[in-house]
Amino acid sequence: MQNSLLNLAEDYDFPLLNLFWTMMLCFLWVLWFMLLFRVIGDIFRDDDMNGWGKTGWTVFVILLPYLGVFAYLIARGRGMGERELKRAHRQEQAFRSYVRESAGTTDHTEALSRLAALKNHGDITAAEYEQAKAKVLNA
Repeated sequence: MQNSLLNLAEDYDFPLLNLFWTMMLCFLWVLWFMLLFRVIGDIFRDDDMNGWGKTGWTVFVILLPYLGVFAYLIARGRGMGERELKRAHRQEQAFRSYVRESAGTTDHTEALSRLAALKNHGDITAAEYEQAKAKVLNA
């Protein structure tokens, strides 16, 4: 019994260190795939690169993954952030224009709010307000 416990202890010298090492390797493996997918995504999203350039970088990244990814980061790494920022800006502008269109914040609402302010201030009468409002809504 005691002999088998010694053999078990010899097989697992530092189980906590083995667990830590395994977790570290898993973390690095997941990190590597995230980096690889980020690079491949940047290759295909770049509108300035032609088809041959995209094909060359993709083949390089697939055939020699470590060398390809690191070479891509060295050669085009600075532009990755700039392209991502431009893409996020375009998406935000598209979202804002969609919200404006959906909420109905067009020239009609601005004109109606100006008319209401003029009426409330006493610059136009109620009849003039109704005429102008009908004009704006029919336009």
